[in-house]
Amino acid sequence: MTRAPVRTSYLLLGLWLLSAAAAANPQETVSIATDVLKEIMAIPEQSVPPSLLADSYAIAIVPEVLKVGFVIGGRMGKGVLLVRKGKGGAWSHGSLMKLTGGSIGFQFGAQSSDIILVFKSPRGVDNLINGKFTLGADAAVAAGPVGRSVEAATDLQLKAEIYSYSRSRGLFAGVSLEGSALEIDHGANGDYYGAPAISAGDIFNGKRMSKIPGGMKRLMKLVGKHTRVK
Repeated sequence: MTRAPVRTSYLLLGLWLLSAAAAANPQETVSIATDVLKEIMAIPEQSVPPSLLADSYAIAIVPEVLKVGFVIGGRMGKGVLLVRKGKGGAWSHGSLMKLTGGSIGFQFGAQSSDIILVFKSPRGVDNLINGKFTLGADAAVAAGPVGRSVEAATDLQLKAEIYSYSRSRGLFAGVSLEGSALEIDHGANGDYYGAPAISAGDIFNGKRMSKIPGGMKRLMKLVGKHTRVK
């Protein structure tokens, strides 16, 4: 007799938690994303392989992605995406973005994870700029390799367009995120850069920004450090 109210309570709690994740402050999102990348890369044996980052086109860091579920599950998080100016070149300013997803099946509870996506080519980013982009449907995505061991794996062929990682409960590993949707957060970009009509393309090209927050400069410097860009 009490199961229905309990289920309703968990569903309402899940919706509230997802709403809280969606309301993240842009400045805080960039700051936490910087901390996440710094902490993950501080342990080379458990980080994104340097060779993969060195050859990447873009990187997305989405901290504190909240996943909740009671039969029907949902995932929500806000993060920042930076792209490279030419192969091996400097990194752009970052665009704020959203990650969402859902699933149906046996599941219960809530979990917070830090997500990193490494883009190997411009195609996925171009699709994202033009609208909502679904991992696995609009571009091949795979759980990424971890640690320095990949450096010596001469037979390893990295063919996916995007490699995905997750840190949860202290464990950092490649993770499958097929079906998750990515979308530019235009409202957050306008607030963060002080330009309501600014587009992701403007940000990547360094245009129409009335301010460049110090938090973004720190993130750009950190990404450059770990991709061999001075």
